[in-house]
Amino acid sequence: MPQALDLPTIQRFIRAQSASTRIYIGADSCRVMQHNVWHADYTLVVVVHIDGKHGCKIFGETHRERDFDQRADRPQMRLMNEVYKVADLYLQLAEAIEDRSVEVHLDLNPDPATGSSCVIQQAIGYIRGVCNVSPRVKPHAFAASCAADRYKELASLAGQALRAA
Repeated sequence: MPQALDLPTIQRFIRAQSASTRIYIGADSCRVMQHNVWHADYTLVVVVHIDGKHGCKIFGETHRERDFDQRADRPQMRLMNEVYKVADLYLQLAEAIEDRSVEVHLDLNPDPATGSSCVIQQAIGYIRGVCNVSPRVKPHAFAASCAADRYKELASLAGQALRAA
């Protein structure tokens, strides 16, 4: 697994940017079977959109934890763990973010036909209560649904390349 987020580096990078820089914080997870036990890979990303128009820098991490959800089609525990992790990351970066625009993105789909809809209201309420921001959900949560997925994919490829070398 890739190494953890270097919070002091991220904080310094954010502080070095202009006030028009936008910050997007997202999380995603997926279930994986390891040694006949279900685990969840949690990916957290911080997307720093420089001046809101000059490209971005993405910081991320993926780590694995045991998944105790009993029903794969209603993954309440795993999804709320995503929410707790993204809220914690927001709080750790809040001082550096200052008055910059910030969005918290959750990889949750409000469509009742999807498994992630089972936690949508409690997830939104938790982020509003803890972070004092209204989170974005699918299809408006690119940091969670696109950036986190892509980060995990690229980190996995980099890990494979290192093992092959």
